[in-house]
Amino acid sequence: MFANFLIGLREGLEAALLVSILVAYLVKSDRQSDLKWIWLGVATAIGLSVTFTLALGFQSRQLDFKSQELFGGVMSIIAAGFVTWMVFWMAGAAKSLGPELRGRLDQAQSPYALALIALLAVGREGLETAGILWTNTRNATGKDMPEGFETTSGPLIAALLGILTAVALGYFIYRGAITINLTKFFKWTGVLLILVAAGVLSYGVHDLQEAGVLPGVGRTLYDISGVIDPASWYGSLLAGMFNFTASPTYLEALAWVLYVVPVMYLFLRKLRAGKPSKPAAQESPSPTPV
Repeated sequence: MFANFLIGLREGLEAALLVSILVAYLVKSDRQSDLKWIWLGVATAIGLSVTFTLALGFQSRQLDFKSQELFGGVMSIIAAGFVTWMVFWMAGAAKSLGPELRGRLDQAQSPYALALIALLAVGREGLETAGILWTNTRNATGKDMPEGFETTSGPLIAALLGILTAVALGYFIYRGAITINLTKFFKWTGVLLILVAAGVLSYGVHDLQEAGVLPGVGRTLYDISGVIDPASWYGSLLAGMFNFTASPTYLEALAWVLYVVPVMYLFLRKLRAGKPSKPAAQESPSPTPV
């Protein structure tokens, strides 16, 4: 649930910042009459994301066990890729979002172009979120969990709360009521999400082993279920946050290590390379209050 809340918060805040930049620029440019096209693009993006999520759930229910494992494994790998791309993209693009979007708005001559800009800006975040949350929820509810945790309602509610929190933060940032050090926010959430993506990836490998695509199913590297009970509250917490398993196969553990070590190193190096020399410049620019 915490992992889904974090994903909803981060992806939702990215989308909220994008929308607030678009809205603030149109208002400052005395183009309030064009705002309806921005909201049309946002509403369309939300509709497409919800439809995509429902389609994923419907499709998975039509498959037999082996096909479900294969589909889940492929989606887990794709979701891990989405998370990785999202983390690195925001680490490098956060400070250039405003100028880039304002440049696109200046070039947009038709109202349909404005709607398309909002659709693409928010739709990408929405589709990523849908795929990641579906995979994360499926993986979490597929494990041995205590009574009351076996449904998907908890993780989905957590994700929705994260998105709603992000929308509220985006609104207050737009109004100038609060300021957030976005550099630090994206740094620490990036570190956590890399660990989340590693768990999703390793569980995807497990699914592919169950489907017979990859070898090594049943060959566990270690078993610490006597130390960390998967059915306990803390075992469920680790499973929900990082897709933790007490008895991973050799291939699951190898995938986790081969992902975390280079990705975490490259991410931290990118942050250090982009660190400004003046402390005052560390604050990411927020949309101009109106």
